[in-house]
Amino acid sequence: MPELVLTRALSVQTMGKLEYEVPGGTVREALLWVFERQPTLRRYLLTDDGALRRHVNIFVNEELIRDRQGLSDTIGEGDRVQVLQAVSGGER
Repeated sequence: MPELVLTRALSVQTMGKLEYEVPGGTVREALLWVFERQPTLRRYLLTDDGALRRHVNIFVNEELIRDRQGLSDTIGEGDRVQVLQAVSGGER
């Protein structure tokens, strides 16, 4: 099964769980599977219309996904999906 890994900053929304074995198919299907188990996580990752939020990036096997609106990038056996929140701030 594919593995979905969340950034540590999201652990507050998932009661500390950061790694999930998810069904294959698409990035959207994997996220929906996780949202069924961790419903509060959805609003941190997706907009109301289901697109990926601007400050969130998702990588499949270290490659940035192409479809930020529909999340239709495919995943399969052995794939690693990483969900990262962008970090802003710091010195100018």
